[in-house]
Amino acid sequence: MEDIARGVRSFTIGTTVSRLLGLGREMVFAHLFGSSRSTDAFNAAFRIPNLLRDLFAETSLSAAFVPVLTEQKKQSKQQENLLASNIFNTLLLVVGALTVLGMVFSRPVASLVAMGFGQIPEKLSLTASLTMITFPFLLFVSLAAWAMSYHNTEGSFFVPSVAPAFFNVFSIALPLAMFGWYTARGGDPIFGAAVGVTVGGLMQFLVQVPGVFRRGYRYRFYLNWRDPQFRRVMALFIPVAIGLAGSRINVFINTVLVSYLAERSMTWLNYAYRIMHLPLGLFGIAVGTVALPRFSRLVLENRLDELKAGLLDSLKMVFFLTVPSSILIAFFAHPLTRLIYQRGQFSADDTAAVSQALILYVLGIPFISALRNLASIFYAHHEARAPMYASFISIALNIVLNLALMRPIGFLAFPLSASVASVVNIYVLARWLPRKIGPIDFSPVYRFFLRLALASAAAGLAGLYGYKALASRFGTAFLPVLALTLICGLAALLIFYAAGRLFGLKEIDGYLKRFFRR
Repeated sequence: MEDIARGVRSFTIGTTVSRLLGLGREMVFAHLFGSSRSTDAFNAAFRIPNLLRDLFAETSLSAAFVPVLTEQKKQSKQQENLLASNIFNTLLLVVGALTVLGMVFSRPVASLVAMGFGQIPEKLSLTASLTMITFPFLLFVSLAAWAMSYHNTEGSFFVPSVAPAFFNVFSIALPLAMFGWYTARGGDPIFGAAVGVTVGGLMQFLVQVPGVFRRGYRYRFYLNWRDPQFRRVMALFIPVAIGLAGSRINVFINTVLVSYLAERSMTWLNYAYRIMHLPLGLFGIAVGTVALPRFSRLVLENRLDELKAGLLDSLKMVFFLTVPSSILIAFFAHPLTRLIYQRGQFSADDTAAVSQALILYVLGIPFISALRNLASIFYAHHEARAPMYASFISIALNIVLNLALMRPIGFLAFPLSASVASVVNIYVLARWLPRKIGPIDFSPVYRFFLRLALASAAAGLAGLYGYKALASRFGTAFLPVLALTLICGLAALLIFYAAGRLFGLKEIDGYLKRFFRR
């Protein structure tokens, strides 16, 4: 049976570079801008193209495009390239038109998404101006997702995983370069951040183009929406997009609700979300991304026994990678937030707020990650309705919980609701899975998850206890906090390994060997 660990390793190496640069981007952003009215406006504006991002990029495009492109590759390279060109030209036309409309109507779009900002006209005007600058990001990231899908179909995972690093480089460099220029002219330097993410999105696409051509792609000026293969992609894409539209509506509603909360709430949530995305991107998304092409081949060849075994293996792998990292981040949330953000305009109060949100966000990482693996089974069968319906159920729960909890616990309602909804989403999808591949015994995965959680909790408690005991002696300056976090974090990992062996987690050694094997 093909081992996905090698692909996961390649994806993770590339993603590590981009995610670390992403944290660097957030550190620069926090240092330059802190949390303020301007950062709320920027986060609301950039969220607008991100609301549409999943509809045309990454999850939806790869879920629909990769399985059909895999079949066309098996037919011939010419058929593969014809379909790829058709999809590319469609994205350029449709998403390009949508981008132009978003820029032209940036004011009403900003008024709709950040409704609560209407109480402060200057804040709404700033949001609209930033929306116009950031909207082209949608087109560039959609084309980057097209390139990523082509790479993945060809078995290439490193280049598309490292491509976001170029987005982050320009998102760091341009705000730094333009900060003084805007300040000297009496302008708001937050505009430099908006220019940075747009140019960064373009570079995320361009850096993948040479590799696409090296792997045999040849562009054709071909646009045919009646093509049978294009229709097969759309038959998958539309249900996935509808399901993701539900999640985007959820984000839209959450943005509207947060805009009515105390100022800086949106900024705090965004900072916490960015840290949460480090383990999610490094490990959770990696396994799901690598698994989809493999699951598509197994379905195409009708090897259901291998498909079931591969699913269970991928679920164990994703839990092995995400449960310890998530729980350790939860225990070290405050020192990590302090290390990453607390300097310049970012205060100790900001650290306290962001670390609380981070704890609630990271609890959902293992379930969000595993969800991609389960959904990949349906997508490999060219079935997107079940993930769509499961998504609707979790979205409805998310909205209800936010409405019920935002008054008593404020902005913390949103990460808590997101984590609870992710658990419900994976539960529903797991219950529906036997309809597609027959009976499957998840009990080994449940036992594995429980032991992982216990070992991780023991390690986190021990590491945090050691950190607090030492912190009282060495103070709270940056270097002591950095040294203590690294020492206690490494000690916690060693304790996790020992506790895992104590709890009978024999798979730990096996996974470590698979990841480091050439």
